[in-house]
Amino acid sequence: MSTTTAASVESPAGFTHRQILTILSGLMLGMLLASLDQTIVSTSIRTIADDLQGYSMQAWATTAYLITATISTPLYGKLSDMFGRKPFLLTAIGLFIIGSLLCTLAQSMYQLAAFRAFQGLGAGGLMSLALAVMGDILGPRERARYQGYFLAVFGVSSVLGPVLGGLLAGQDTILGITGWRWVFLVNVPLGLLALVVVTRVLQLPRKPHATHRIDFAGALVLAVGLVPLLIVAEQGRVWGWSSTGSLICYAVGALGLMAFVAIEKYMGDAALIPLRIFDNMTFALGVIISFVVGAAMFGGLLLLPQYLQVVRGASPTEAGLQMLPMVLGLMAGSILSGQLISRTGRYRVFPVVGAAMLTLGLFLLHLLDAHSPLWLAMVFMAITGFGLGNLMQPLTLALQNALPPKDMGVSTASATFFRQIGGTLGAAVFLSILFSLLTPDITERMQQAAGDPGYQQAVIEGARSTNPADAALAKGLLAGDTSAAGQVLEDSSIIQQLDPRLAEPFQVGFADSMSTVFLVATCVALLALLLVLFWKEVPLRMHSGIQAADDEKAAEKL
Repeated sequence: MSTTTAASVESPAGFTHRQILTILSGLMLGMLLASLDQTIVSTSIRTIADDLQGYSMQAWATTAYLITATISTPLYGKLSDMFGRKPFLLTAIGLFIIGSLLCTLAQSMYQLAAFRAFQGLGAGGLMSLALAVMGDILGPRERARYQGYFLAVFGVSSVLGPVLGGLLAGQDTILGITGWRWVFLVNVPLGLLALVVVTRVLQLPRKPHATHRIDFAGALVLAVGLVPLLIVAEQGRVWGWSSTGSLICYAVGALGLMAFVAIEKYMGDAALIPLRIFDNMTFALGVIISFVVGAAMFGGLLLLPQYLQVVRGASPTEAGLQMLPMVLGLMAGSILSGQLISRTGRYRVFPVVGAAMLTLGLFLLHLLDAHSPLWLAMVFMAITGFGLGNLMQPLTLALQNALPPKDMGVSTASATFFRQIGGTLGAAVFLSILFSLLTPDITERMQQAAGDPGYQQAVIEGARSTNPADAALAKGLLAGDTSAAGQVLEDSSIIQQLDPRLAEPFQVGFADSMSTVFLVATCVALLALLLVLFWKEVPLRMHSGIQAADDEKAAEKL
């Protein structure tokens, strides 16, 4: 053994550690494309919308991407189970590259929304197929050692994305190309590199399936059911949750989902999401936990950049860097849980610890106010991130382990699918709560400040100020105009332009509203903790998906 290097030691599936890391490099590049794109666009979308004269349409660019990415996720999972992972992973990367290039060429927000929808068709396969490939080449216990790399990619992109997005969108031109167009253009070389690596290093056997019927009807009806619900989740706050448009979306979505269930029952094992997988109570409860965790995670974390930028006055770039403690906590939790699961073969304690830490972290974030020191916010972020690191990886591992290896793609895609749906609904609910609270909270703080002599003096000085923001607010207040809170909600960057004395009621009002939303997110995380406590642990398999398929073939020949 002394003459054998670590790189030459084979996994039970026959891959050396070096081969596994090489394959991982291609998979992580694909995941980086998907996770980085979401964060880099979020900080630059306002600049993009302004340049394309479509400020009021900016949400549609995000919604279009979200719809196609969510709907295509289960389709990638099912087809890759039937025909193998590699062709569909290459297809996903290729579609994403083409979509990114088209986004670079967009001349209007209508075009950008259409191209983002095309880009989402590729994004739907990047995350779930990477995790499914891991399931093919590594057994669940061995897989725990490596899945931390994936969460590290997710964490790094959450910091790098806002920094890079703010930097690129802030440039007029780079090499003769408008700065914001590089937000999409950077995906092209990364994607081409991922294509080359995956093509060269990912050699997986084709998986024969009992039937090659493709559930196109299920995919179509799923789109009919989900598109209206995702649209109303994103637009309901603007339309009004009980408006005619929202009610139509609810009705069409409900009918579509009922038709989807009927078709899946008819299709049996060939269904896009076979209903038999929910007969497994471990898997069924795990999917519910994924949904709830997605709501708590995406909904809660959506507010952190808002707190750092609006309340603390950080730029998008600074806010990205200030979230580094959360990323470090996430990576630490992921690496620690992965190593311990690999050594012990037990995983149940980690989702419990992760859900408990996530609940604690969100509750502590609820205690922050406009004057809390930055270091305290960073400590609370680190706790939240550590909880996510202990929760996300074991959750995916357990769901993959709960179903037979032949369903690796379906199990992985279903976990991703329901987590995305939970995240979308969580974000919609939390933002709705935030914006419903902001105007009354800010108005209350402004009324309280009106009795402060220092604030009164700032208003008088502001009316004579050469600063347009100070002058507009002060003159409005002196004239008895009470619409200032609503005006700031249209463009929160005004707060950073105000005299600190005039800005404080807005910052305190924002902090008060966010505190309430963090408290709601805490309750959602607590629900996840309670569900995890009832979750049954299934012993981790030692065999990978490839090994299980080989064993099944050998058994059939006997």
